[in-house]
Amino acid sequence: MRNLRNIGRSLIKTPSERHVTAASWDVGQDDGIVASFGPTAKSSLIDLRRWKKREKEWQVIASWDAPCPLPDLECDKVLDLHHFPDLQTTCLVLAGGDLIVVREDPLEHEEKIEIVGSVDVGIAAAAWSPDEELLAIATNASTVLYMTRDFENTVNLSLSFEDLKVSNHVSVGWGKKETQFKGKKARALRDPTVPETVDEGLLHTSDDRTTTISWRGDGAYVAVNSIEGPRRIIRVYSREGVLDSVSEPVDNLLGALSWRPEGNLIAGIQLSEKTARVVFFERNGLRHGQFELRLSAEELLDLGPSIKLKWNVDSSVLVICLRKQVQLWTMGNYHYYLKQELDDIEGFCWHPEKPLHFTAWNDDIIQTLAYASVVTNSPTSSPNDHGLIPVIDGRSLKVTPLRVANVPPPMAFCEIQIDHPIIDVAVSVQDKTLLIAILSRYNLELWEMKATSIQDAPTRRWQVPMHVKAPTMRVQLAFNVDVLCILQSALTGWGILLVALDGVKKNAIQSMDQHPQVLANHVVGKVSKHVLVVDDHSGASVTDGQAQTREFASSKRLGVAHQKSTKQTVNCAVYGFPSQTVQRSDTNTNPQDTKPLTNGNSETTHGSGVNGVISHEQYIVFRLDEHGSLFANERCLARGCTSFTLTPAHLIFTTTQLLKFVHLTQDTETLEIPADNAESDERCRSIERGARLVTVMPSIFALVLQMPRGNLETIYPRALVLAGIRRSINRKQYRKAFFACRNHRVDLNILYDHNPEQFCSNITLFVDQVQKTEHIDLFLSSLRNEDVSRTMYKETLTNPESQTPPQITTTDQDSKINAVCDRFLAVFKDKASERLQNTLTAHVCKTPPDLDAALMQIEKIRKSANNRQKVDALIEHICFLVDVNRLYDNALGLYCLELTLLVAQQSQKDPREYLPFLQNLQQMPPLRRQFSIDDILSRHVKALKSLLELDAFDEVKSYVIKHGLYQQALEHYRYRDDKLRDIIRIYAEHLEQTGRFREAGIAYESLKDHESACEAFRQAHLWRESLSNASFVPFETSRLQSLARDLSDDMAETKDFHSAALINQDYLSDLPTAARLFCKGYHFPDAVRIAALHQRLDLLEAVIDPGLVEGMATMTELLADCKSQLHAQIPRIREVRAKKAEDPLAYWEGDIPGGGDVPDDVSIAPTDASTTGGSLFTRYTNRTGTVGTNATRRTSKNRRREERKRARGKKGSVYEEEYLVNSVARLIERVNSVNEEVGRLVMALAQRGMRERARAVQSAMLEVTEMCNGCLDEVFQGGVVKESDESNLGKDSGVDFRPQGADGVLAESLEESSKPQKAPVVRGFDRLPLLR
Repeated sequence: MRNLRNIGRSLIKTPSERHVTAASWDVGQDDGIVASFGPTAKSSLIDLRRWKKREKEWQVIASWDAPCPLPDLECDKVLDLHHFPDLQTTCLVLAGGDLIVVREDPLEHEEKIEIVGSVDVGIAAAAWSPDEELLAIATNASTVLYMTRDFENTVNLSLSFEDLKVSNHVSVGWGKKETQFKGKKARALRDPTVPETVDEGLLHTSDDRTTTISWRGDGAYVAVNSIEGPRRIIRVYSREGVLDSVSEPVDNLLGALSWRPEGNLIAGIQLSEKTARVVFFERNGLRHGQFELRLSAEELLDLGPSIKLKWNVDSSVLVICLRKQVQLWTMGNYHYYLKQELDDIEGFCWHPEKPLHFTAWNDDIIQTLAYASVVTNSPTSSPNDHGLIPVIDGRSLKVTPLRVANVPPPMAFCEIQIDHPIIDVAVSVQDKTLLIAILSRYNLELWEMKATSIQDAPTRRWQVPMHVKAPTMRVQLAFNVDVLCILQSALTGWGILLVALDGVKKNAIQSMDQHPQVLANHVVGKVSKHVLVVDDHSGASVTDGQAQTREFASSKRLGVAHQKSTKQTVNCAVYGFPSQTVQRSDTNTNPQDTKPLTNGNSETTHGSGVNGVISHEQYIVFRLDEHGSLFANERCLARGCTSFTLTPAHLIFTTTQLLKFVHLTQDTETLEIPADNAESDERCRSIERGARLVTVMPSIFALVLQMPRGNLETIYPRALVLAGIRRSINRKQYRKAFFACRNHRVDLNILYDHNPEQFCSNITLFVDQVQKTEHIDLFLSSLRNEDVSRTMYKETLTNPESQTPPQITTTDQDSKINAVCDRFLAVFKDKASERLQNTLTAHVCKTPPDLDAALMQIEKIRKSANNRQKVDALIEHICFLVDVNRLYDNALGLYCLELTLLVAQQSQKDPREYLPFLQNLQQMPPLRRQFSIDDILSRHVKALKSLLELDAFDEVKSYVIKHGLYQQALEHYRYRDDKLRDIIRIYAEHLEQTGRFREAGIAYESLKDHESACEAFRQAHLWRESLSNASFVPFETSRLQSLARDLSDDMAETKDFHSAALINQDYLSDLPTAARLFCKGYHFPDAVRIAALHQRLDLLEAVIDPGLVEGMATMTELLADCKSQLHAQIPRIREVRAKKAEDPLAYWEGDIPGGGDVPDDVSIAPTDASTTGGSLFTRYTNRTGTVGTNATRRTSKNRRREERKRARGKKGSVYEEEYLVNSVARLIERVNSVNEEVGRLVMALAQRGMRERARAVQSAMLEVTEMCNGCLDEVFQGGVVKESDESNLGKDSGVDFRPQGADGVLAESLEESSKPQKAPVVRGFDRLPLLR
C-alpha cells in the first residue's frame, strides 16, 4: 500500500566533452560521488574525479591513459569501480584485464596510480563482496578468480560443462495443475514430478554473451551467470571456491543477474518474442517464481539484450536497467509493483548504506535521487476519513477505500488505467467528492469518486499536459486548498507549479533553494493553506530545528516551513490550528508579516485588523527523517520510528513492535510520548514486528496496518475508541457512544463515569436516544460500583476538552449502582407501560437486587391486566437476569402462590414436587401458611412472629430453643411475667451451655435461683458474686468453705494473688496463707496490715520477711536477665547494621560456602539452566530467575517455613535485625510492667530494715531503666530504612508488584522495617530517698 515518492534530487553537470563510464558512492565524504570519465573510442584517457557537494565542483583525483590491450575491443571498458572510503583508494577493473588502484593520499613507497594485477586474456566480469574483502573475477578464458583486498589470488576455478553434474534437479510441480486434486483416475494419468514442457536452456538469438557476477548479502556465496556450450548457466560458489549448485535449464535466459541481499532469491531475465520477465532462482538452482515486465511489442523490439538487474541494500527494491530507462519494482504480498520509471539514464548505482538512495547518469548529467516509501493518505478528519489509498503499479493506479471495502493487496477495489507511467498521486475531498490527482510522465489528471456512492467507478474530470524536457523532472504532487501543487526539479533549482482544480495553470513559483524540498504528505487541523517543507541539510553548520514560515508572493494560500537538519526528511505532515487573537498596538503592521514562534511553531497572520485585533494561524510540522527520528518542529519526539500519521486529535506512530498515540497540543513541548507500557496505557499497543501504518479512520475508530509480508490488518485501538466515546459523551450523543462501547467491547460504565453529573441530568435524553429496551437493559445490567474512568480507562489527555471533574453525584462510590437505577426508575414512572421490562431490570440490578419490588410489579400487572402472555414474558425476562431458584424463594416469601407457580414453571424444578407443595400451602390458614413459608425459607424471625400470633406457647418455646430466637421472644413477652420467666430460664440454660457463664449467672440471679447463679459465677471466676449467691441460698459452712477454697485456688492460678488472699482472710480465716499470698503478689503493705489488725505479729518474721527475701531474689534475677540481654543484643544490632551498610549484596545473599565470591548477574538474562540463587535485586523479589526455583518458593508450604524462620530470627539470617529490635521492645514492656512491683518491694525491704537488699534491688532497677533509655535512639530510629533502600526491591515503576510464597514473607519483613518505628516509652523509677 506504499508508493515510492521522490524526496530529493540533485543534478550534476558532467565536465564538457567527457563521458561517464562508471560511478561509485563515497560514504566517507558526505555521500560524495566518485566517477570515471572514459575511456571511449575517441580517447583512451581515464579521468577519475570526485564531486564535492559543498563546493559544487568536480575535483580531479587522477588521470591516465589506458589503451586497450585486447585487439577485439574497440576501447577498454570499466567493468567495476569501487571506492574504499577507509583507505581513500579507488579500485577499477578494466575489461582489458588490468586491475588499477588509485590512491588519493599515497605513502612514500606507494604510487598514486598502480596496476596491481593483470589478466592477459581479459576480464568478463568482476564484483567485490559486500564486506569488501574478496574480489570475484570472471575471465574470458572461462575461469573464476578470487582475490583478496591486497590483490592476492586465493582461488582459481575453471568453468566447464561438467559442472552441470553437480545438481540433479527434481521438480515436484508445486502449484502446477497436475498436482491439484481431481480424483483417483485423474491423478494416475500423469506423474506430477514431470512438467508438461521442459526447457533446454536455449540461448536467445540476440544474447550479448556477457558474464555477470553477484554476491549474496552476507558474502558467503557468489553467483556467476555465464554461457557454457549451448546454454546459459548460473553457478553458485561458496566463499571458499566450492561449487555449490548450478541452475536448471531456462530458455532465452539473458546475462543479467542480481542476488537479493536477503539471500532467498537470485534474479535473472528471460526474454522471448512476446514478453520479457524476471525469473527467480533459489540457491540450489531451482526456479522460484517470476513476473512480467509489462512491455509493449514496440518496447520489446527496442529492448535489446543489455538488461541489468540490481537489488538495493535492504532487498526492498529491484531496479531493472533497460535501454536508457530504469524501472523500480517493489514486492508486497507476493506481487511485484512497478513504482517508478526514469528515462534518459545509461548507468545506475545504489547507495551502499541508504536503501532508497541511488545515483544515475547519462552523457551530460549525473543525478542523485532519494526516494521514500510512503502511503498516500486521504484526509483523516471526520467525516471525510474514507481511508482511500491509491497504490501505483506502473500505468495502473489501484484504489481502495478501506472504510468501505478492506480489499487485501495486491487486489484493489478499483483500478484507474493511465497512458503513461505514474510519478505521484494525491487524494483530497471536496464537497463530498473524493478527488484523485495523478501526475504521470506527460500529463496531470484529476479523477473523482462520489463519497455517497463510492461503489461507482472513478471518472476523469480533466487532463492537462505536463511534459517537460530532461533533465527537468516533476517529482511530487500535493493538494492545496483549491489548487494542485507540483514540485519539480531542474538544473536551476526547485520550482512549484500551481494548477487550479478546474485545470487552469497558475504561474510558476521558482525557489532559489538548491536543497531537497518536500510537499507535506498530510495536513490536518484548521489551516487555510498547504505547507511546503524545505528540508535544508546542507552541512554540519546547520542547527537542527530552526523553523520559520513565509508565503509565496503570488499565492497567499501556500506556506513554507524551513526545517534545517542534518538528516533527509522522508515523510512529513502538518498539524494546523488557529492561535488566539492578539492585541496589536501598531495598526500599520503589514498583515502578511511572519515571525518565528517558540518551540518552532510557525505563525502566519492574515486578514485585516478589527479594533486592533489580528487573528493568527499556526502549525506544527511533523517529519520523519531517514534514520527513523520523528520530529515536531525542532523537538525530537521518538527514535526508531518506522511510520506515522496524523488525525485531528492524535499523532500516531509505530516503532518496531509498538503502536503509540500522542495527544496533539498547540505546544510541541507539551506533547507527551507514552512509555513502552502496552499493558496499562491505552496510548501504547503491541503490534507484529515490522508492521507499519497505512491509514487511520477516526470516525469508525479503525486503524489499518500493513505487515512485512504485505497483508493488511485492521485494528481498533483503545485510544481511538475511547477518544471517540468520550467525544460523543461530551456532545451528549449517547446513542453513538453506546454502540461504540457495544461494538468494541468497552465497559458501558464509562457512559456514566466519564461525566456523572451530565449523565444524571440527561437520563431522559439517554433513554430517548438509545430507545431499544434490550439496549437499556444491557446498560443497567452492566453497572458496577467502580469508576472505570479512573481505573480501566483512565484519561491520558492532560488537558481534556471537557473540564467537568469526573466526580459522581452520590456521596459514596459504593452506592453508584443504586443511585443510577433509582434515577432510571424515576424516568420510567412516566412511561410505565412502555418501559415495564426496563423497570424490572432496574430493580433487579440494584445491589442487593430488589427482587421483591420487581415481583410485586409483576404481581400488580397480573392482577390488573388479563394478559397472561405479557406476564409470562416478564417472568421469563426476570428469570434470565436472576437465579430462578433465588427468585422462586422471593416469590414464595411474598406469600403469593400464583406468582410462585409462574416462577416455578420457568425453572428446572420437578412439577411432581412443587405442585403438591404449593397445594398443601394453599390449604393452610393464612398465619400457619406464613409460618410454614418463613420457616422453609429460613426466615426464622418472621416465622416466630407468625407463631406468636398463633399463641402456641409450647411450640414457641421449642422454636426459640431450636433457632436461638431468645432476644425476639424476650421482647415479645416482656410484659407477661409468667411466660417471660420461662423464656429467661431457657435462655440462661442456653448461655450456660455456650460458655457465657457471667450472663447466665445474671439471668439465674434475676430468677432468684441463687444456687444456679452461684455455680455460673464460679465458672466465670467472679468470686464475689459466687460467694454472695452462696450466702443467699444459704450454703452450709463446710460447703461454703469448700467453695471459697476452690475460688482461692482459681485466683492463685490466674496470678490474682490479692483476690486469693482476701478470700482466705474473709471466708477461711487463714491469716498465714493470706499473708503469704499478699507477699507473692508484692502487696506487702496489705500483708503487714492484716498481721497488725489481727495481732498476729509472729507473721512478720514467719511469713512476711521470708516473702520479702523471696521476692527480692526473684526480682533481682529478672533484672539481671534483662541487663544481660541488653548487653548482648545492642552490640549485635550495631554489628548487623554496619555489615548491611558496608556490603548490602553479601548481607542479602548470605554466606557462600567455601568463601567464594557473591555472584552479581543482574544484567544476565535468566534461563532454565541458571544455577545461581539470584542477585540483590532478584533473589527476594520474584522478578527473575528460573521457572523451577521461583515456582517452588511460591508455595504455601514454603511460606510457612519462611514464617518460622522469621519468627526465630536466627543469627546471620536476613530476619535477625527485625527479631532483635522486636526483642528489645518486648524487654522494655516487661520492665515497665514490673515498675510498681519493684517500688513496693524496695519500700517494704526498707521498712523491715533490709536496707542493703533494698539498695541492691533499687540499683539494679535504675541501671536497667537507664540502659533502656540509652538504647532508644540507636535501636528504634537509626534502623529506619529509607525510601530508596531495600524497601523498593521488586517494585517496578508504575506497577504494584506483590511477591508470593516464601518471597512474600521477606517482602512483608522489609515493608515493616521500612515504616517509621515509634520507640516505646520507658517508665521512670522513683528512687527511695532513704536509700541514696
